[in-house]
Amino acid sequence: METELSCSFYESQLLRALCVSVMPKLMPPLDTIKITCEFLWGTSVLMGHFSSVFNGLAKSFAGKKGRSSGRCSSRETAEAMAKEAKKNHFMLHSSGTLGIDGSNNFSSVFSKKGKKGVNQDCCAVWEEFGCQEDMIFCGIFDGHGPWGHFVAKRVRESMPPSLLCNWQETLSQTSLDPDMDIEAEKKQHRFNIWKHSYLKTCAAIDRELEQNRKIDSFFSGTTALSIVRQGEFIFIANVGDSRAVLATTSDDGSLVPIQLTVDFKPNLPQEAERILGCQGRVFCLQDEPGVHRVWLPDEESPGLAMSRAFGDYCIKHYGLISVPEVTQRNITTRDHFVVLATDGVWDVISNQEAVDIVSSAERTESAKRLVECAMHAWKRKRRGIAMDDISAICLFFHSSTSLDQANQVATTL
Repeated sequence: METELSCSFYESQLLRALCVSVMPKLMPPLDTIKITCEFLWGTSVLMGHFSSVFNGLAKSFAGKKGRSSGRCSSRETAEAMAKEAKKNHFMLHSSGTLGIDGSNNFSSVFSKKGKKGVNQDCCAVWEEFGCQEDMIFCGIFDGHGPWGHFVAKRVRESMPPSLLCNWQETLSQTSLDPDMDIEAEKKQHRFNIWKHSYLKTCAAIDRELEQNRKIDSFFSGTTALSIVRQGEFIFIANVGDSRAVLATTSDDGSLVPIQLTVDFKPNLPQEAERILGCQGRVFCLQDEPGVHRVWLPDEESPGLAMSRAFGDYCIKHYGLISVPEVTQRNITTRDHFVVLATDGVWDVISNQEAVDIVSSAERTESAKRLVECAMHAWKRKRRGIAMDDISAICLFFHSSTSLDQANQVATTL
């Protein structure tokens, strides 16, 4: 039997990965799979074809498993892709580096346990996210509470495949207007798809955590900051008080920071208004001036230092939410890298200092260097206070060669 699939280059990568390593477990083998690669760059065509391929694989999975739920099978297909990415070293869950041959992306990850017990920070980087060569996922998670490290790891495991599943599902339900010629409208359309996907993902993760009998999330939770790079765009989703900072070249040639996210602290006006409107309380303890926390109406508990998080169901009805703020940015040759870091970094290191530290280090050592500088800063600036867990991801946008060429052109101009 011969099956011919006409698909884009990116879709062929997806098919190869799944057909070679995943599909034999899910369906009877095909005698021949002939893939005709057409370099289809149209937005609507690419999105539609990828969604069709993904859904087709999911239906095959559902048929083999005897399941009727396409939603369930799509999620399992995404989880199978995540397992394959780990197996082929396209995914990083610990300190180290990730750089795939031929990719412009290069990631450096480092995490250091603080002085409060087990390290409750964790990270994830997935190169060629969903077998898409132009996509990468990066996420950093900061747990808190007795079960915080378990909550953070659970969200780290759930978010990438869940987001991928919701993205393809949203694509399959969304059609691009053929009369949409304005680039700005296409950009907004792409952003709306990712925003909707992130909102669905975060809502689903929070529901799943509440129902998880193996992890007690009543007095424990985690923040979650993630980005997806798709071609020359990055999409940022933030739940909590971790921060993303972009390093870009200013008009005078200096490297400057642009903060891409808001630190969701309880004393921010819109956050405090929501919490107070839900009968929660926001105030600082006498021995912690300036550190605003969220409290129950009639108890001095739990005292969360952020206004958005997964878990923490003890206070979810009193203003704490897990809704992400989703934004986007177009990456240009001026933009060098983005730093994702937990508050253990930003409590003692400024945005400019972080950019200077990362830019002066070797790429392979950049995240480690930033974390080490934050550790030294804690000892100088926070004497007598137990050091927090400190973690960072540095995602470089351009290969060293292409960046040097861009700088030469800029110098010539």
